[in-house]
Parts: sequence; C-alpha cells; structure tokens
Amino acid sequence: MLVRIYQPSKTAMQSGRAGTKSWVLEPDLTTPRKPDPLMGWVGSSDTMNQVKVKFSSKEEAIEYARRHGMQFTVQEPKERQIKPKAYADNFSYKRKERWTH
Repeated sequence: MLVRIYQPSKTAMQSGRAGTKSWVLEPDLTTPRKPDPLMGWVGSSDTMNQVKVKFSSKEEAIEYARRHGMQFTVQEPKERQIKPKAYADNFSYKRKERWTH
C-alpha cells in the first residue's frame, strides 16, 4: 500500500494554526471518486479513503509505515515567511503606492 506522510497546512477559514503541528499518514487513492447521481455528493466504495492517522512527529509516522510494510512518500512542509506589518504603514509618507479603500 502506498501512503503519504505530510504536515497539514492551516485552513483558510481560520486565523490560527491549530492542527498544523501534527503529522498525518493517509493512503493514496486507489479507486476514483464518483458523484452520487441522486445527491451529487462525491464518494467512493473504498473505505481506505477515510483513514487518516495522526502522529506527533515525522519519525513516528515513518516508523509506523515501515513496521506495517507500507511504501511511503514524505511531503515536507514549506517554511512560513512572515512579513512584519503595522497599521501605521498605511499612512506613511514613504509609502510607494497610493492608499485606497
């Protein structure tokens, strides 16, 4: 079985970073998902699509995959780039572009 190990990114619906510290092991999809003709929801008959195992570190997830004989790929997270900003910068005389609403 081929699995993917990754660290989830923060969702667009929240400003916090809850749930981004853990590592997730999930199987790659083996069967395609199909839309349900009645409701239009996308689903699959393979229940492995629903499995997600969380670990506190990348090494624990790799060890679990090796112990159970799984082939795995590790997806490294991108480094966050924080740009310091201040509200007062909107009204600075050194501002390069025009301020608009």
